[in-house]
Amino acid sequence: MWIYNDLDWPHFTWDLEALMPKLSTVRHQQGILLGKLGSLGLILQQEASLNTLTTDVLTSSAIEGEILDREEVRSSVARRLGMEVAGLVPASRHVEGVVAMMLDATQQCFEPLTQERLFNWHGALFPTGRSGLYSIIVASWRQLEDGPMQVVSGPVGREKVHFEAPSADRVASEMEAYLLWLNQENNLDPIVKAGIAHLWFLMIHPFEDGNGRIARAISDYLLARGDGTADRFYSVSSEIERQRKYYYRYLERQQRGTLDITTWLLWFVECVEKAIGNADSTLSHVLFKADVWERLGVHPANERQKQVLNRMLEESFEGYMNTSKYAKLAKCSTDTAFRDIQHLVSWGVLLKNPGGGRSTSYSFLRS
Repeated sequence: MWIYNDLDWPHFTWDLEALMPKLSTVRHQQGILLGKLGSLGLILQQEASLNTLTTDVLTSSAIEGEILDREEVRSSVARRLGMEVAGLVPASRHVEGVVAMMLDATQQCFEPLTQERLFNWHGALFPTGRSGLYSIIVASWRQLEDGPMQVVSGPVGREKVHFEAPSADRVASEMEAYLLWLNQENNLDPIVKAGIAHLWFLMIHPFEDGNGRIARAISDYLLARGDGTADRFYSVSSEIERQRKYYYRYLERQQRGTLDITTWLLWFVECVEKAIGNADSTLSHVLFKADVWERLGVHPANERQKQVLNRMLEESFEGYMNTSKYAKLAKCSTDTAFRDIQHLVSWGVLLKNPGGGRSTSYSFLRS
């Protein structure tokens, strides 16, 4: 019933000829993206990487239904990268653990992936030894006494089993074979290898919880190695999150299917292609931020103005700026807010939107 019961498991097969057109397109896109980034200064590259890593952590957790605080994640990533970013907030122990795992995967992408390292990742994901309301075994493979590991949905008594992982007594040997393959130089295209590694890990489902997030971290680990850089400028997890329904559909089909994984790999390569395409918007945002600060740099901006502009430049900021919103963010009077805004308008940083009176609002002037 399950793919791992095939007599030839885990000898996957795929149609490389069918994959080549997509892989060629992705390689071309990667070259263009990395070329654009190479023309930027170090600070802008760090900013782009910070945005990508923050999105990667948020969306990988969101796929599992866990919503993390964006500001906590961004602050944790910035601190671990040694970046000086305004407005950093304290991050919870859980957020710090998730960020630590994701950064270890990418920043140490040229180091071997070992059992100990995977255990460290798992321990970072569950620092309290609990998953929600339940106590789980942390930094260890699944135990036989815990019974079968099943992925289910539906109400109690009418559950649908989407997948049942191999028995726990097989996990150690399965993971030994997996890690041996993963750490070998086997002349596979890095994107194909990342797709196989992702799927294979989820087929084994070696941990009691956290398998999805670790599988996506392994994909990032291999993609970073393939790109030849520990910095991340595109987020595959964000694309998987957009296509969450199809992600689970393709996984379930493959888990019940044959060892020919061409269909899964075509979908995975397409996700990488779209993720690289979406990186252009991140890059454009970073360049725009740099332009804003460059225009502001020759003027005597105060800390209130810098604080509010920082907030407006965040991707999560919605709507326009007005005096009452400015006063609330800067913790000042509306009169002071009005004066600050007028200075920003006169300096060519903000632009007054059409309309007036109580509806007067301001947005960034695009150069």
